[in-house]
This record gives sequence, C-alpha cells and structure tokens, in this order.
Amino acid sequence: MTPPRVLGTEIEYGITIQNHDDFNPVSASSLVVNSYTGQRAQIQWSYDGESPGRDARGFGHGLSLEDEFESGLVNVVLTNGARLYVDHAHPEYSTPESFDPREVALYEKAGEVVMARAATSAQTVLDEDRRILIHKNNSDGKGNSYGAHENFLVGRHLPFGDIVRHFTGFLVTRQIFTGSGKIGRENGRPICDYQITQRADFFEEEVGLETTLKRPIINTRDEPHADAAKYRRLHVIIGDANMSEVQTFLKVGAAAIVLQALEDGALGDPIALVDPVTATWRVSHDLTLRETLPLVEGGAITALEAQWQYLEWAIRYVHGSDLPEVYADVLRIWEEILTDLERDPMSTSDRLDWTAKLRILEGFRERDRIDWRSPKMRLISLQYHDVDPKRGLYHRLVSAGRFERMFRNEEVVDAVIEPPARTRAFFRGRCVAKFGDDLVAANWDSLVFDIGEDSLKRVPMMEPLRGTKRRVGSLIDQSETASVLLESLGVDDG
Repeated sequence: MTPPRVLGTEIEYGITIQNHDDFNPVSASSLVVNSYTGQRAQIQWSYDGESPGRDARGFGHGLSLEDEFESGLVNVVLTNGARLYVDHAHPEYSTPESFDPREVALYEKAGEVVMARAATSAQTVLDEDRRILIHKNNSDGKGNSYGAHENFLVGRHLPFGDIVRHFTGFLVTRQIFTGSGKIGRENGRPICDYQITQRADFFEEEVGLETTLKRPIINTRDEPHADAAKYRRLHVIIGDANMSEVQTFLKVGAAAIVLQALEDGALGDPIALVDPVTATWRVSHDLTLRETLPLVEGGAITALEAQWQYLEWAIRYVHGSDLPEVYADVLRIWEEILTDLERDPMSTSDRLDWTAKLRILEGFRERDRIDWRSPKMRLISLQYHDVDPKRGLYHRLVSAGRFERMFRNEEVVDAVIEPPARTRAFFRGRCVAKFGDDLVAANWDSLVFDIGEDSLKRVPMMEPLRGTKRRVGSLIDQSETASVLLESLGVDDG
C-alpha cells in the first residue's frame, strides 16, 4: 500500500500599486517581501542541486539555477517552514511540506495572512495617496497569467507515461470544482461572458516542460527536492488559486487520492480525451456543465460524468486502504460538491469560488443593469481576491456567514508561525526560529549554517518525512546553540 505522500502548493500573487500607473512589479514585490515583519530568516536561497530543466521524459539540459538569479535580498524563510520570495514579477508564497490535504489548505490560508501583513508593512513607505493591493488570483486581464501550482511526491517506480495517461483527464475535468471564476476570455479563446477558471485559456500543450509559455496540462519538470532515486515531484500547474479553504482541500486531496490509487494500480482504464487542450477551455467556458468531450475510444463524456467516475474509483480505493481519516473527508466533500453541481451549480456558492463570485456579479448586474464588460464588473471580480480582510469580497462573505470554512482564525494565525509537525518542514521552521542568525542559506532539501568555523555546515534533508517533531523536536529544544545541534546530528563540513 502506497503511504500518504508529501504535498504542497506555490502561489504567485497579483500585485499593483493604486494611483501609481508606472509602478515596477518586481520592485513592488521586493518591497512586500522585504517588509514582512513576522518571524523569519532573510537568507540566501541555495540553488545547489536544483535543475528545473531536467525533463521527466528523459531529456532536458538539467542546468542549475545557482548563478542565474541572486535572490538573497528577496527571499525569506519563515518559522512555519514556508518560503516567501519574489518570483519574476510576483510575490510568491510556497507552503511548507505538508503531510495531508488538510494541512496544505491550512498553510496556504496562512500564506494569505502573511501576504496581507507584508502589504500592510510595505504601505508605510509609500506616499499617502498610494496603496499596495495584493490579490490571490491568476490573471491580470491583460494577457498575463500567473501560477497556482501543486506539488505531489510520488514514487520514482511509477512510469511517467502512466501519469500522463491517467492524470490528464482528471486534471481537465476537475476544473468544475477548482476554478475561481473569471470574466471574459483571453489568449485568443472563444468569446464568453464568464468562465469557471482563470487559467484554462492559457494551456496550449498536453505535455511539456514550460510553466510560463506554451503551458502544458502535464508538466514534466523532474526536480524532486528529495532523493531522486526514490521519488519524483509531480509539479501540477493547471489549477486556480482559491480563496475557499474547502476548495483547496478538495483540489489537493482528490488529486492525492487519484495519484496514490494510480501508484497502487487501483484505477480503471484511462479516461482518454481526443483533444485535452481544447477540452480544457471548453470545460471552463461551460457554466451548465453539460458540454460533452469526445473520447479516444468513441463516445463522449461531460466533465461532471468524468469526475463521478474518478470518485467511484477513489471510494473503492480509499475504503480498501488504511489511509488516514482525512481522506474519507475528501471523499465526502467530493461527493457533496458533485451532487450539488449536478443539481444546481449555484448551490455550491457557499463553498466554491467560481459560483460565489458569479452570484455576486449577477447581483450587481441585476441591480445596476451593467454589462459583463463594464470596468465596474471587472473591478468587483478582482476585489473578490483581495487578501486584505477589510477589502476582499470573499472575506465579506465569510464575515456574513455565507461561506463555509474549515479553519478557525486562531488555527490560521498559529500556522503563520508554527511548522507542520510530520514533515521535514518542522526541522527547517524550528531552526529558523531558534538559530536564524546562524543560517546563511536554505533550500527544500538542505539548510546551510555558519557557526564561525572555517567552513560552512550543510544539513541534508533528502527524506521529506524525516526531520519531524517526533524525530528532532526534543533535540532542537535541548540544543542551546546551532553548534550543539550540528554536533548532535553528526554534521561534517560541507
């Protein structure tokens, strides 16, 4: 039986400065990251060993990014084990490695709090008439799309071709419960007033290595951030950034179950779409959920029908396994959402972003008699994603009791500071909190210390399920200095 795999997300946030038309997004993003005053270590991100050019299909240049970009001034590692940094023209928050989908959803929500606090701090250096706005969305409406990526640790023994065959149909059709809603179309797709997702129009290939151009449904980047002989990290780039906690939980949880079932040979024949790229935007543009997608073996299927089939396989797999109870919760929510989407999509507006936003927009259209293409409509749509609790429309729905939550505010605030206990993120986060002044560099699979000796000390972290609270919690607590900790760990020069 395949054990639960380590999970995580990476969210690039939209950023703008109000009343500053010629603002530089890179500078603005750097200001936000550097202004964050929470517990953290502002240290160099080490690109040693990272190779984003290595392709899971067995080719690619495999080059390191070590000398490509000096990120020391725009990289922060938080005490919760997360990374806050500037990625091109966006502030980005990468969750700490999480043990299950509930943990992922919690730490992603904590990232929204981090971004809101960082924006508030950055605001103090701006002119009074200017305001930093940060949105958890995926499109600026001007042809630019930015990512909301998911990461799943899977076994190296699983052939990548099997992932392509089985996971493509799942990713294309799951959009009915992963979308955050969007006015209009982009990237030359057919005209529409409103669509389910913000990212679908930008996907142009079935399989590929890119993440910013010619975006593929299945990304082939083979960069495990772990023991490459044992693991691969499946980097999923087709999905929206969600404000809904329930939606993030379901999005990551359903994908995790499907991947685990695939590793254990528990899925049926693949749902093979004739044209997955076209199907991607067709699913997103179909608010009725009745659009049929041609199948390779003949016939056709709707996205909703496909998801019912994946859910059936998932139920059979989970009930025959010893997976944690959290995965039963995924199945329950998955079934509830599909049932409600089938009955009336708008009945999910208390749990799904795309229907919640649609209900808000339709209300304004009826009240003010305005067209979909009105600037006011686009402003309302964008405001749904504002991370500022005082401004964001999602936050107003939550405050009014009109949107379901999974977490108490206290849980989220704690997750801003405390790392997950069951992955290596615990070791990273606790070392940042206790020995931050001794850290000089970090990446996902190592920490680098400077304890005043002739050489730096590197602590490898190649096993994501080690470095947990159970394994190293008491050791860190008992170590008064980083030198004592490293001596206890038996760390040599590196």
